[in-house]
Amino acid sequence: MLKSLKIKRTPKAPNSFGDRTTSDVVVRLRTHEGRDNWFYCHSEILIEKSKYFAERLSDDWPTCQILDSRYCVEVYCEELEFDFHVIAFRLLYVTEPQTRYGVRNTLGIFQVAVRLGCHQLANDCIDYLESVPWEEAEEEEMLRIIPHLGSQYVEILARLQPVNPISVVGVFISTIRFATSSPSTSLRDLKSSAQDQLEYVLTEDDDAPLLTLDNEDIKIEVKNCVRDLLSRFNHHIESLLNASQDVVSEMTMVCDMHSFLSDISWVCQILTKMEMMKHLVHYWLEASSNIIKVTEKLNQDDDMPETRLKVIEVTSKVLDAVGFGHVIVPTAMRLSLVNVWLPFVQRTRPLLEQANSESEGGSSLQIDSEIWQGLESSFISILLTLPSASQAEILAEWLRSEHARYPDLTEAFEAWCYRSKIAKRRLALLDGISNGTSSQVPP
Repeated sequence: MLKSLKIKRTPKAPNSFGDRTTSDVVVRLRTHEGRDNWFYCHSEILIEKSKYFAERLSDDWPTCQILDSRYCVEVYCEELEFDFHVIAFRLLYVTEPQTRYGVRNTLGIFQVAVRLGCHQLANDCIDYLESVPWEEAEEEEMLRIIPHLGSQYVEILARLQPVNPISVVGVFISTIRFATSSPSTSLRDLKSSAQDQLEYVLTEDDDAPLLTLDNEDIKIEVKNCVRDLLSRFNHHIESLLNASQDVVSEMTMVCDMHSFLSDISWVCQILTKMEMMKHLVHYWLEASSNIIKVTEKLNQDDDMPETRLKVIEVTSKVLDAVGFGHVIVPTAMRLSLVNVWLPFVQRTRPLLEQANSESEGGSSLQIDSEIWQGLESSFISILLTLPSASQAEILAEWLRSEHARYPDLTEAFEAWCYRSKIAKRRLALLDGISNGTSSQVPP
Protein backbone atom coordinates (compact mmCIF):
# COMPACT_ATOMS: atom_id res chain seq x y z
CA MET A 1 0.00 0.00 0.00
CA LEU A 2 1.42 3.28 -1.07
CA LYS A 3 1.60 6.03 1.46
CA SER A 4 0.91 9.57 0.37
CA LEU A 5 4.00 11.73 0.21
CA LYS A 6 3.79 14.74 2.54
CA ILE A 7 5.60 17.76 1.18
CA LYS A 8 6.80 20.22 3.81
CA ARG A 9 6.15 23.74 2.56
CA THR A 10 8.41 26.58 3.58
CA PRO A 11 6.38 29.54 4.93
CA LYS A 12 6.44 32.56 2.74
CA ALA A 13 8.81 35.16 4.14
CA PRO A 14 7.13 38.46 4.95
CA ASN A 15 7.73 41.27 2.55
CA SER A 16 10.22 43.91 3.63
CA PHE A 17 10.12 47.61 2.95
CA GLY A 18 12.66 48.53 0.29
CA ASP A 19 13.20 44.94 -0.89
CA ARG A 20 13.68 45.41 -4.64
CA THR A 21 13.71 41.70 -5.43
CA THR A 22 10.12 41.18 -4.28
CA SER A 23 8.76 44.67 -4.90
CA ASP A 24 6.03 45.22 -7.45
CA VAL A 25 5.40 48.90 -6.78
CA VAL A 26 7.64 51.95 -6.69
CA VAL A 27 6.51 54.82 -4.51
CA ARG A 28 8.08 57.99 -5.85
CA LEU A 29 8.20 60.59 -3.07
CA ARG A 30 8.76 64.10 -4.40
CA THR A 31 8.90 67.62 -3.00
CA HIS A 32 8.29 70.95 -4.65
CA GLU A 33 11.91 71.83 -3.92
CA GLY A 34 13.04 69.09 -6.31
CA ARG A 35 13.73 66.19 -3.95
CA ASP A 36 12.84 62.88 -5.60
CA ASN A 37 13.29 59.49 -3.89
CA TRP A 38 12.12 56.04 -4.96
CA PHE A 39 10.97 53.40 -2.47
CA TYR A 40 10.42 49.78 -3.44
CA CYS A 41 7.16 48.56 -1.94
CA HIS A 42 4.51 45.86 -2.29
CA SER A 43 1.05 46.46 -3.66
CA GLU A 44 -0.45 43.81 -1.36
CA ILE A 45 0.55 45.80 1.74
CA LEU A 46 -0.12 49.24 0.30
CA ILE A 47 -3.63 48.30 -0.86
CA GLU A 48 -4.45 46.70 2.49
CA LYS A 49 -3.08 49.49 4.70
CA SER A 50 -3.79 52.67 2.69
CA LYS A 51 -6.95 53.92 1.04
CA TYR A 52 -4.91 56.32 -1.08
CA PHE A 53 -2.69 53.58 -2.52
CA ALA A 54 -5.66 51.25 -2.94
CA GLU A 55 -7.29 53.80 -5.22
CA ARG A 56 -4.08 54.58 -7.11
CA LEU A 57 -3.36 50.90 -7.72
CA SER A 58 -6.92 50.00 -8.74
CA ASP A 59 -7.95 49.28 -12.30
CA ASP A 60 -10.07 52.43 -12.25
CA TRP A 61 -7.04 54.73 -11.93
CA PRO A 62 -6.18 55.86 -15.46
CA THR A 63 -2.67 57.18 -14.90
CA CYS A 64 -1.19 54.07 -13.35
CA GLN A 65 2.06 53.41 -15.26
CA ILE A 66 4.38 50.47 -15.67
CA LEU A 67 8.02 51.07 -14.72
CA ASP A 68 10.50 48.20 -14.97
CA SER A 69 7.57 45.75 -14.66
CA ARG A 70 6.39 47.67 -11.60
CA TYR A 71 3.60 50.11 -10.97
CA CYS A 72 4.75 53.61 -10.03
CA VAL A 73 2.79 55.85 -7.68
CA GLU A 74 3.87 59.43 -7.10
CA VAL A 75 3.36 61.18 -3.75
CA TYR A 76 4.07 64.90 -3.34
CA CYS A 77 4.81 66.48 0.01
CA GLU A 78 6.42 69.50 1.65
CA GLU A 79 10.13 69.27 2.50
CA LEU A 80 9.38 69.31 6.26
CA GLU A 81 7.04 66.35 5.82
CA PHE A 82 9.47 64.19 3.84
CA ASP A 83 10.92 62.16 6.73
CA PHE A 84 7.45 61.63 8.21
CA HIS A 85 6.32 60.06 4.94
CA VAL A 86 9.30 57.71 4.88
CA ILE A 87 8.61 56.60 8.46
CA ALA A 88 4.91 56.12 7.64
CA PHE A 89 5.80 53.88 4.64
CA ARG A 90 8.01 51.77 6.91
CA LEU A 91 5.32 51.49 9.59
CA LEU A 92 2.90 50.00 7.08
CA TYR A 93 5.09 46.90 7.23
CA VAL A 94 5.09 46.38 11.00
CA THR A 95 2.49 44.43 12.91
CA GLU A 96 2.81 46.10 16.33
CA PRO A 97 2.44 49.82 17.11
CA GLN A 98 5.75 51.65 17.50
CA THR A 99 6.23 54.08 20.40
CA ARG A 100 9.81 55.26 19.95
CA TYR A 101 9.23 58.35 17.83
CA GLY A 102 8.06 60.84 20.47
CA VAL A 103 5.17 63.28 20.37
CA ARG A 104 6.34 65.66 17.63
CA ASN A 105 7.34 62.89 15.20
CA THR A 106 4.18 60.91 15.92
CA LEU A 107 2.12 64.00 15.16
CA GLY A 108 3.93 64.33 11.82
CA ILE A 109 3.37 60.63 11.04
CA PHE A 110 -0.27 61.03 12.04
CA GLN A 111 -0.76 63.80 9.48
CA VAL A 112 0.66 61.54 6.76
CA ALA A 113 -1.52 58.64 7.88
CA VAL A 114 -4.66 60.78 7.68
CA ARG A 115 -3.70 62.14 4.27
CA LEU A 116 -2.97 58.69 2.81
CA GLY A 117 -5.98 57.03 4.46
CA CYS A 118 -3.87 54.69 6.61
CA HIS A 119 -6.57 54.10 9.20
CA GLN A 120 -4.77 51.56 11.39
CA LEU A 121 -1.60 53.66 11.47
CA ALA A 122 -3.67 56.76 12.28
CA ASN A 123 -5.40 54.91 15.14
CA ASP A 124 -2.02 53.77 16.49
CA CYS A 125 -0.84 57.38 16.44
CA ILE A 126 -4.00 58.52 18.22
CA ASP A 127 -3.56 55.89 20.93
CA TYR A 128 0.02 57.02 21.50
CA LEU A 129 -0.75 60.75 21.52
CA GLU A 130 -3.59 60.27 23.98
CA SER A 131 -1.46 58.15 26.29
CA VAL A 132 1.66 60.27 26.79
CA PRO A 133 2.26 63.66 28.45
CA TRP A 134 2.88 66.71 26.27
CA GLU A 135 5.17 69.64 26.85
CA GLU A 136 3.74 73.13 26.43
CA ALA A 137 5.30 73.60 22.98
CA GLU A 138 3.85 70.24 21.91
CA GLU A 139 0.43 71.32 23.16
CA GLU A 140 0.62 74.42 20.98
CA GLU A 141 1.59 72.24 18.01
CA MET A 142 -1.39 69.96 18.67
CA LEU A 143 -3.77 72.91 18.78
CA ARG A 144 -2.34 74.22 15.52
CA ILE A 145 -2.58 70.96 13.57
CA ILE A 146 -5.28 68.62 14.90
CA PRO A 147 -8.37 70.79 14.21
CA HIS A 148 -7.41 71.02 10.51
CA LEU A 149 -7.32 67.23 10.11
CA GLY A 150 -11.03 66.78 10.72
CA SER A 151 -13.60 67.03 13.51
CA GLN A 152 -13.33 63.27 14.16
CA TYR A 153 -9.84 63.81 15.58
CA VAL A 154 -10.61 66.70 17.95
CA GLU A 155 -11.06 64.19 20.79
CA ILE A 156 -7.27 63.95 20.90
CA LEU A 157 -7.33 67.46 22.41
CA ALA A 158 -9.62 66.42 25.28
CA ARG A 159 -7.00 67.31 27.91
CA LEU A 160 -6.81 70.88 26.55
CA GLN A 161 -10.55 71.56 26.40
CA PRO A 162 -12.21 74.11 28.75
CA VAL A 163 -13.39 72.51 31.98
CA ASN A 164 -16.99 72.35 33.13
CA PRO A 165 -17.59 75.27 35.57
CA ILE A 166 -19.00 72.90 38.18
CA SER A 167 -15.78 70.88 38.09
CA VAL A 168 -13.72 74.07 38.41
CA VAL A 169 -15.67 75.11 41.51
CA GLY A 170 -15.19 71.64 43.00
CA VAL A 171 -11.43 71.78 42.48
CA PHE A 172 -11.27 75.33 43.86
CA ILE A 173 -13.15 74.40 47.03
CA SER A 174 -10.92 71.39 47.69
CA THR A 175 -7.80 73.46 47.00
CA ILE A 176 -8.75 76.44 49.20
CA ARG A 177 -9.49 74.09 52.07
CA PHE A 178 -6.10 72.45 51.73
CA ALA A 179 -4.27 75.75 51.13
CA THR A 180 -5.62 77.22 54.38
CA SER A 181 -5.16 74.07 56.47
CA SER A 182 -2.31 73.14 58.78
CA PRO A 183 -0.94 69.91 57.27
CA SER A 184 2.12 68.00 58.41
CA THR A 185 5.57 69.27 57.51
CA SER A 186 5.89 66.71 54.72
CA LEU A 187 2.94 68.33 52.89
CA ARG A 188 4.06 71.95 53.11
CA ASP A 189 5.58 71.98 49.63
CA LEU A 190 2.30 70.64 48.24
CA LYS A 191 0.40 73.27 50.20
CA SER A 192 2.65 76.00 48.81
CA SER A 193 2.01 74.74 45.28
CA ALA A 194 -1.75 74.75 45.92
CA GLN A 195 -1.54 78.38 47.06
CA ASP A 196 0.45 79.38 43.98
CA GLN A 197 -2.04 77.74 41.64
CA LEU A 198 -5.06 79.29 43.34
CA GLU A 199 -3.50 82.72 43.01
CA TYR A 200 -2.70 81.99 39.35
CA VAL A 201 -6.24 80.91 38.36
CA LEU A 202 -7.69 84.03 40.00
CA THR A 203 -5.27 86.39 38.26
CA GLU A 204 -6.46 88.32 35.23
CA ASP A 205 -3.58 88.44 32.74
CA ASP A 206 -3.73 87.64 29.04
CA ASP A 207 -6.56 85.26 29.96
CA ALA A 208 -9.60 85.84 32.11
CA PRO A 209 -9.65 84.29 35.60
CA LEU A 210 -10.68 80.66 35.59
CA LEU A 211 -13.36 81.36 38.18
CA THR A 212 -16.19 83.85 38.34
CA LEU A 213 -15.31 85.77 41.49
CA ASP A 214 -18.92 86.65 42.31
CA ASN A 215 -19.90 83.00 42.65
CA GLU A 216 -21.73 82.76 46.00
CA ASP A 217 -20.67 79.15 46.67
CA ILE A 218 -17.04 80.16 46.30
CA LYS A 219 -17.44 83.23 48.50
CA ILE A 220 -19.09 81.23 51.27
CA GLU A 221 -16.33 78.61 51.14
CA VAL A 222 -13.60 81.26 51.19
CA LYS A 223 -15.22 82.98 54.18
CA ASN A 224 -15.40 79.69 56.06
CA CYS A 225 -11.80 78.79 55.29
CA VAL A 226 -10.51 82.23 56.31
CA ARG A 227 -12.56 82.14 59.49
CA ASP A 228 -11.11 78.73 60.40
CA LEU A 229 -7.56 79.90 59.62
CA LEU A 230 -7.91 83.02 61.78
CA SER A 231 -9.48 80.96 64.56
CA ARG A 232 -6.49 78.61 64.64
CA PHE A 233 -4.11 81.56 64.46
CA ASN A 234 -5.90 83.29 67.33
CA HIS A 235 -5.71 80.13 69.43
CA HIS A 236 -1.96 79.98 68.74
CA ILE A 237 -1.56 83.65 69.73
CA GLU A 238 -3.40 83.10 73.00
CA SER A 239 -1.38 80.02 73.82
CA LEU A 240 1.86 81.95 73.25
CA LEU A 241 0.68 84.84 75.42
CA ASN A 242 0.06 82.48 78.31
CA ALA A 243 3.15 80.31 77.80
CA SER A 244 6.49 80.73 79.54
CA GLN A 245 9.40 82.25 77.65
CA ASP A 246 11.11 78.87 77.40
CA VAL A 247 8.06 77.36 75.70
CA VAL A 248 7.64 80.36 73.41
CA SER A 249 11.26 80.14 72.31
CA GLU A 250 10.88 76.53 71.14
CA MET A 251 11.52 76.24 67.43
CA THR A 252 8.20 74.50 66.74
CA MET A 253 6.26 77.43 68.22
CA VAL A 254 8.25 79.90 66.14
CA CYS A 255 7.79 77.83 62.98
CA ASP A 256 4.05 77.49 63.57
CA MET A 257 3.74 81.25 64.03
CA HIS A 258 5.69 81.84 60.84
CA SER A 259 3.52 79.35 58.95
CA PHE A 260 0.29 80.99 60.13
CA LEU A 261 1.52 84.44 59.12
CA SER A 262 2.60 83.16 55.69
CA ASP A 263 -0.87 81.69 55.15
CA ILE A 264 -2.58 84.90 56.23
CA SER A 265 -0.35 86.98 53.97
CA TRP A 266 -1.27 84.70 51.07
CA VAL A 267 -4.96 84.81 51.98
CA CYS A 268 -4.83 88.60 51.82
CA GLN A 269 -3.91 88.38 48.16
CA ILE A 270 -6.84 86.06 47.44
CA LEU A 271 -9.28 88.20 49.43
CA THR A 272 -8.08 91.34 47.67
CA LYS A 273 -8.79 89.80 44.27
CA MET A 274 -12.24 88.76 45.50
CA GLU A 275 -12.90 92.09 47.29
CA MET A 276 -13.44 90.22 50.58
CA MET A 277 -10.81 91.75 52.88
CA LYS A 278 -13.33 93.11 55.40
CA HIS A 279 -13.44 90.14 57.79
CA LEU A 280 -9.66 89.77 57.93
CA VAL A 281 -9.12 93.52 58.42
CA HIS A 282 -11.53 93.62 61.36
CA TYR A 283 -9.87 90.60 62.94
CA TRP A 284 -6.38 92.12 62.52
CA LEU A 285 -7.53 95.40 64.08
CA GLU A 286 -8.99 93.63 67.10
CA ALA A 287 -6.00 91.32 67.55
CA SER A 288 -3.27 93.88 66.81
CA SER A 289 -2.11 94.39 70.41
CA ASN A 290 -1.85 90.66 71.08
CA ILE A 291 -0.07 90.03 67.78
CA ILE A 292 2.55 92.66 68.61
CA LYS A 293 3.00 91.30 72.15
CA VAL A 294 3.59 87.78 70.84
CA THR A 295 5.92 89.04 68.11
CA GLU A 296 8.01 90.90 70.68
CA LYS A 297 7.97 87.82 72.92
CA LEU A 298 9.19 85.59 70.11
CA ASN A 299 11.98 88.01 69.24
CA GLN A 300 13.19 89.23 72.62
CA ASP A 301 16.82 89.10 71.55
CA ASP A 302 16.01 90.31 68.01
CA ASP A 303 18.05 87.42 66.65
CA MET A 304 15.11 85.87 64.77
CA PRO A 305 13.42 88.73 62.88
CA GLU A 306 11.63 86.47 60.37
CA THR A 307 8.40 86.70 62.36
CA ARG A 308 8.57 90.49 62.36
CA LEU A 309 8.98 90.45 58.61
CA LYS A 310 5.85 88.32 58.12
CA VAL A 311 3.86 90.51 60.50
CA ILE A 312 4.92 93.56 58.47
CA GLU A 313 3.79 91.86 55.24
CA VAL A 314 0.30 91.19 56.58
CA THR A 315 0.00 94.61 58.22
CA SER A 316 0.94 96.32 54.95
CA LYS A 317 -1.99 94.60 53.23
CA VAL A 318 -4.39 95.53 56.03
CA LEU A 319 -3.25 99.16 56.04
CA ASP A 320 -3.58 99.30 52.26
CA ALA A 321 -7.17 98.02 52.43
CA VAL A 322 -8.12 100.63 55.04
CA GLY A 323 -6.00 103.51 53.76
CA PHE A 324 -7.40 103.43 50.25
CA GLY A 325 -11.04 102.80 51.09
CA HIS A 326 -11.30 99.13 50.12
CA VAL A 327 -12.53 98.35 53.64
CA ILE A 328 -14.42 101.01 55.61
CA VAL A 329 -13.79 101.14 59.37
CA PRO A 330 -14.84 103.72 62.00
CA THR A 331 -12.59 106.64 62.93
CA ALA A 332 -11.72 105.16 66.32
CA MET A 333 -10.44 101.97 64.66
CA ARG A 334 -8.40 103.91 62.12
CA LEU A 335 -6.85 105.92 64.95
CA SER A 336 -6.06 102.73 66.84
CA LEU A 337 -4.56 101.20 63.72
CA VAL A 338 -2.07 104.05 63.40
CA ASN A 339 -1.30 104.30 67.11
CA VAL A 340 -0.60 100.57 67.43
CA TRP A 341 1.25 99.81 64.21
CA LEU A 342 3.21 102.98 63.51
CA PRO A 343 5.58 102.48 66.50
CA PHE A 344 5.97 98.78 65.65
CA VAL A 345 6.91 99.55 62.05
CA GLN A 346 9.33 102.26 63.20
CA ARG A 347 11.08 99.80 65.51
CA THR A 348 11.06 96.93 63.04
CA ARG A 349 12.68 98.50 60.00
CA PRO A 350 16.00 99.30 61.74
CA LEU A 351 16.09 95.76 63.18
CA LEU A 352 15.65 94.22 59.75
CA GLU A 353 18.24 96.55 58.23
CA GLN A 354 20.67 95.64 60.98
CA ALA A 355 20.02 91.92 60.45
CA ASN A 356 20.68 92.36 56.74
CA SER A 357 23.93 94.27 57.29
CA GLU A 358 25.23 91.72 59.77
CA SER A 359 24.28 88.72 57.65
CA GLU A 360 27.13 87.06 55.77
CA GLY A 361 26.62 86.38 52.10
CA GLY A 362 23.40 88.36 51.87
CA SER A 363 20.11 87.98 53.71
CA SER A 364 16.74 86.52 52.86
CA LEU A 365 15.01 89.01 55.18
CA GLN A 366 14.82 91.92 52.79
CA ILE A 367 11.32 93.26 52.30
CA ASP A 368 10.41 94.42 48.84
CA SER A 369 10.85 98.19 48.65
CA GLU A 370 7.27 98.41 47.37
CA ILE A 371 6.05 97.13 50.74
CA TRP A 372 7.91 99.89 52.62
CA GLN A 373 6.58 102.47 50.17
CA GLY A 374 3.09 101.03 50.45
CA LEU A 375 3.21 101.14 54.24
CA GLU A 376 4.29 104.78 54.17
CA SER A 377 1.54 105.74 51.72
CA SER A 378 -1.08 103.89 53.75
CA PHE A 379 -0.06 105.57 57.02
CA ILE A 380 -0.27 108.99 55.35
CA SER A 381 -3.62 108.21 53.77
CA ILE A 382 -5.15 106.99 57.05
CA LEU A 383 -3.60 109.81 59.06
CA LEU A 384 -5.17 112.43 56.79
CA THR A 385 -8.65 110.97 57.48
CA LEU A 386 -8.37 111.46 61.28
CA PRO A 387 -9.58 114.50 63.24
CA SER A 388 -7.01 117.30 63.27
CA ALA A 389 -6.38 116.97 67.02
CA SER A 390 -5.56 113.26 66.63
CA GLN A 391 -3.29 114.09 63.71
CA ALA A 392 -1.47 116.65 65.87
CA GLU A 393 -0.75 114.09 68.59
CA ILE A 394 0.54 111.49 66.14
CA LEU A 395 2.69 113.98 64.21
CA ALA A 396 4.18 115.43 67.40
CA GLU A 397 5.12 111.93 68.56
CA TRP A 398 6.56 111.14 65.14
CA LEU A 399 8.76 114.25 65.19
CA ARG A 400 10.04 113.36 68.67
CA SER A 401 10.82 109.77 67.68
CA GLU A 402 14.33 108.58 67.01
CA HIS A 403 12.84 106.73 64.02
CA ALA A 404 11.37 109.79 62.29
CA ARG A 405 13.24 108.84 59.12
CA TYR A 406 10.70 106.11 58.41
CA PRO A 407 7.92 106.30 57.66
CA ASP A 408 8.31 109.77 56.24
CA LEU A 409 5.08 111.53 57.20
CA THR A 410 6.14 114.89 55.72
CA GLU A 411 3.21 114.90 53.31
CA ALA A 412 0.72 114.45 56.16
CA PHE A 413 2.57 117.05 58.27
CA GLU A 414 2.42 119.65 55.49
CA ALA A 415 -1.27 118.95 54.91
CA TRP A 416 -1.98 119.30 58.64
CA CYS A 417 -0.10 122.63 58.81
CA TYR A 418 -2.01 123.98 55.83
CA ARG A 419 -5.40 122.84 57.11
CA SER A 420 -4.73 124.15 60.61
CA LYS A 421 -3.61 127.57 59.41
CA ILE A 422 -6.63 128.23 57.22
CA ALA A 423 -9.14 126.42 59.44
CA LYS A 424 -10.53 129.61 61.10
CA ARG A 425 -10.93 131.38 57.79
CA ARG A 426 -12.66 128.37 56.27
CA LEU A 427 -15.00 127.99 59.22
CA ALA A 428 -15.70 131.75 59.31
CA LEU A 429 -16.69 131.57 55.68
CA LEU A 430 -18.97 128.64 56.43
CA ASP A 431 -20.49 130.51 59.38
CA GLY A 432 -21.19 133.48 57.10
CA ILE A 433 -22.90 131.28 54.57
CA SER A 434 -24.86 129.60 57.34
CA ASN A 435 -25.96 132.92 58.86
CA GLY A 436 -26.93 134.30 55.46
CA THR A 437 -29.04 131.24 54.81
CA SER A 438 -30.70 131.54 58.21
CA SER A 439 -31.61 135.21 57.66
CA GLN A 440 -33.51 134.27 54.53
CA VAL A 441 -35.72 131.83 56.35
CA PRO A 442 -39.12 133.47 57.05
CA PRO A 443 -40.23 133.65 60.71
